Amino acid sequence: MSSIEEKFNQLEERNKAAELGGGKDRIERQHKAGRNTARERIEDLLDPNTFVELDRFVTHRAHDFDMDKHKILGDGVVSGYGKIDGRLTYVFAQDFTVFGGTLSRANADKIVKIMNFAMEMGAPVIGLNDSGGARIQEGVDSLGGYADIFYLNVMGSGVIPQISAVLGPCAGGAVYSPAMTDFIFMVKDSSYMFVTGPDVIKTVTHEEVTKEELGGAMTHNSTSGVAHFVAENDEQCMMMVRELMTFLPSNNLEDPPRKPSTDNIHREDEILQSFVPADPNKPYDMKEIITTVVDDRHFFEVMPHYAKNIIVGFARLDGRPVGIVANQPEFLAGVLDINSSIKGARFVRFCDAFNIPLITFVDVPGFLPGTAQEFGGIIKHGAKLLYAFSEATVPKITLITRKAYGGAYDVMSSKHIGADINYAYPTAEIAVMGSEGAVNIIFRNKLSEEEKKDTVENYKRTFANPYKAAELGFVDEIIYPKQTRYKLIQALEMTQNKSKSNPPKKHGNIPL
Repeated sequence: MSSIEEKFNQLEERNKAAELGGGKDRIERQHKAGRNTARERIEDLLDPNTFVELDRFVTHRAHDFDMDKHKILGDGVVSGYGKIDGRLTYVFAQDFTVFGGTLSRANADKIVKIMNFAMEMGAPVIGLNDSGGARIQEGVDSLGGYADIFYLNVMGSGVIPQISAVLGPCAGGAVYSPAMTDFIFMVKDSSYMFVTGPDVIKTVTHEEVTKEELGGAMTHNSTSGVAHFVAENDEQCMMMVRELMTFLPSNNLEDPPRKPSTDNIHREDEILQSFVPADPNKPYDMKEIITTVVDDRHFFEVMPHYAKNIIVGFARLDGRPVGIVANQPEFLAGVLDINSSIKGARFVRFCDAFNIPLITFVDVPGFLPGTAQEFGGIIKHGAKLLYAFSEATVPKITLITRKAYGGAYDVMSSKHIGADINYAYPTAEIAVMGSEGAVNIIFRNKLSEEEKKDTVENYKRTFANPYKAAELGFVDEIIYPKQTRYKLIQALEMTQNKSKSNPPKKHGNIPL
């Protein structure tokens, strides 16, 4: 055999060894736990035959604890680039079959290389996380690797989309990188995130808690608000990441990708004419209005299980991606509270960073009263949403369907904080507060029951409508509900070349 052939064979053997990761037994164990391997996940995520792997032969450089006798090619992370819907995307996937996916200095360097490439080339980076945390045998070297990744997460924030899929147990330092990315996906029954695990908690605070209760997919999607999406399995998770990417630009200097749409822009929906109940206290599902007016009734909701009194997510109008923020009268009457304010603010800031126009549907009776909210800092947290809408320079279009009361009217992308086009349905009520409450305050115990009834009716006629605001120019147009789709598309077209910049500064000091 010629020496050249030997060299080719050597390359082939090394490639095969790298692709096996921790070996067949460990791969089988991963499958038995209902989880795919790093390479299988990348295959599901990217367009077929587009993945280009980098640093396949990297190994760790540790010597302590006999680590120099245990070296596996790739060292526990598969990294490279490929395409999603034909667009360049960088990806790294931690390989749990190699040292439990723990982070070494060497594989941190692989991730850092990918993230630097992503920022230089202006393309998204997707991290598929399945890691036991820092590699203890390497000590501070591993911690330094984490910090380098955290630093790049922050530098890349608002520059390129950063997506994390948590697909196994992620503990300690392994959770902070996902926390600083834009969106976190988790998988039911197989992915966990916690800073300290159940055993440590039991030792320190004597609390008994399972992994699932402490940091499972539903805990973080419904209780803590740390994660944004939950999938049934690894394959579905990769499909969801692919779908999210179709709404996002590759970087902050590009517009989101427009798709040809066959949905008629002039489509009118009679159902909307009578959809909002005349009784201001009767709930209805705001999601129905959203899905009725967007292209092909397709709404990709973000954080659907958390703070359900506000709805956020992506849709398209005439093929253009938009971010939607909406009060949900079906939950807590659509009031703003701490959790919904934070959920809305983070989404608004994401859309603003990536040139995604914002459409806001308003039906808000105010902020949630109570000691729990006040002690929890509703003033500070509610101000986050106000700050986010005020700061946003993307096109902002607002539609008031029913209530817009008090400070909450101001906060929900009102004309006063920079919305471009403000619509209202004839059913809209824009006032400081509801009629009964207003009359009680203005006439404090001075009216008989009969007089009070008449005064409430009079207040309703005068204030519980959109016309006062329209007279003052705070509402640009009062529209028929059935025309919502076309009116929103017209406003989007009108604002597509909007150019607005805030005063130069290092950065604002958002109320955290």
